[in-house]
Amino acid sequence: MNRNCVIKEPAAGDRVEWRRNSAASAHERLAFLNDASRRIGTTLDLAETSRELMDVSVPRFADTAAIMIQDRLVTDGEFPSRPVDGTAPVRRVAMGLAVDNPADSIEAFPIGEVTVHSPDLPHAQCMATGRPLMYPRLDEDKARRIGATFDREVLVSKLLAGSSFLAVPLRARGRVLGCAIFTRRPDSQPFEEQDVTVAEDLVSRTAVCIDNARLYTRERRTALTLQSSLLPSDLRPPLGMEIASRYLPASDLVGVGGDWFDVIPLPGCRAALVVGDVMGHGTRAAATMGQLRTAARTLASLDLPPDEVLFRLDRMSQDLDPTQIATCVYAVYDPVTRNCAIARAGHVPPVLIHPDGESEVIDVPACLPLGIGSDALEIRELVLPPGSVLALYTDGLVESRERDIDAGITALRKVLSASRQDLEDMCDLTIGTQRPGHDRDDIALLLAQVRELTPDEVATCSVPADPRFVGHARRFARMTLETWGLSALADTTQLVVSELVTNALKHGWPPIELRLLRGRTLVVEVSDGSPTPPSLRMPSTADDTGRGLQLIKRYAYRWGNRSTPLGKIVWAEVRIT
Repeated sequence: MNRNCVIKEPAAGDRVEWRRNSAASAHERLAFLNDASRRIGTTLDLAETSRELMDVSVPRFADTAAIMIQDRLVTDGEFPSRPVDGTAPVRRVAMGLAVDNPADSIEAFPIGEVTVHSPDLPHAQCMATGRPLMYPRLDEDKARRIGATFDREVLVSKLLAGSSFLAVPLRARGRVLGCAIFTRRPDSQPFEEQDVTVAEDLVSRTAVCIDNARLYTRERRTALTLQSSLLPSDLRPPLGMEIASRYLPASDLVGVGGDWFDVIPLPGCRAALVVGDVMGHGTRAAATMGQLRTAARTLASLDLPPDEVLFRLDRMSQDLDPTQIATCVYAVYDPVTRNCAIARAGHVPPVLIHPDGESEVIDVPACLPLGIGSDALEIRELVLPPGSVLALYTDGLVESRERDIDAGITALRKVLSASRQDLEDMCDLTIGTQRPGHDRDDIALLLAQVRELTPDEVATCSVPADPRFVGHARRFARMTLETWGLSALADTTQLVVSELVTNALKHGWPPIELRLLRGRTLVVEVSDGSPTPPSLRMPSTADDTGRGLQLIKRYAYRWGNRSTPLGKIVWAEVRIT
């Protein structure tokens, strides 16, 4: 049975004397309303608030009660565009029945039913005028006309005939949300004017609580929609890594927060792994999260080191809104060397699970959160073993009222160490163990498992500082592509290799190395010992040189360069069709 259908058996004291006696004292009515004020509106949930009204009013005030809300308020959280004339579709969201009422009442008025009433019926008139409407006794004709609006016309008419009927509008902030219906059986004391006043007070409080729940639900839905549109819908695993992620919003009491995660592709099949947390909740936090995530992606495209990315994010946070504070961890992973460079700004530390199941907290200086200051950030670099799992997360996963962060991180390490299985299962187990129920903070979790590159994904060739070895580099590229089944790209790739190696030999310093990487695109990298980046220029018709980078720009999908501790790397990508 639907939990919003309240069936109550009268207990001692439930059927107070004023319910049956028109001479009841004002003290008894005031006591009833005082009890109702404590029991109605304990949550920001529309259905629960409606159920609380049913629980209070049946059987102390009526034998049957129901709440009908404009359907668009329930489904969309918005009022209909046209004025309320009483004919808007309404949805029955709760119903209360005295246990000695006929069982047919449950069948006659199912929860969730949407109905449209004609303007001359009591429900419609009540909503149209915004005033209560009472019938001490419903005659058969009126009961039949009301029943005609339901699919179970005969049953409804039979139940209502001879009953005392009271419809009270649900008004909040000058708008009519719907109406509450109360009925008493023919053998009960009919409603009187004093009962109308009691019902108005009762329903008025309920209406405000329902409208608060509607506004909260609408804001939460907006924030969830905004956040889901800003979070990545599909994370593509980078070369040499498997990725799994989870995002879990905070409880309904708190609302949506500003946690986010991202995997950003970088040149050379590298990847940036990012997890951040904007302090606070609601639409504002979600919007700030979107700005920071977009900014992080933009800064990542500049191929900056992690500490520089976080430094610029900090400056941007202060310019956007000095009151908004965020934490962030940013890691750059190279699949060839398996080197991982990590920096964090006020964020919880990453956890590394080794292939043998042992775990460790990666010691990266926390520094200050984004938006607070411009202290120098530090980088921790380490080589990740094949089969290891890097866990980036937000504090909602490890901190709660029952434990501090250190205890939560210790528990997280135990869970991850014990769950040597599929990454998706690891995510589910971690979330289920660390947060079995709703809590007051949202969670972002990003797991990245390292794997060693195969000979079908990477090939390297050293190039002596002799122009005669340009041909050797071209042949190496062609042979590699034939082995990888990419012979169709051989001509274009050979041209790119020839120009990059020639430029390195002519303008760079030893050691020179050619590397081919097979990811979503074919990456050609040529490294040399000179820190000077190449310069694209437009040669004149009389020049014999200067067209190499123009050819690369023409035939490659994209190209660029990046600095290394030993010099630089010039790279170009060729689409794999």
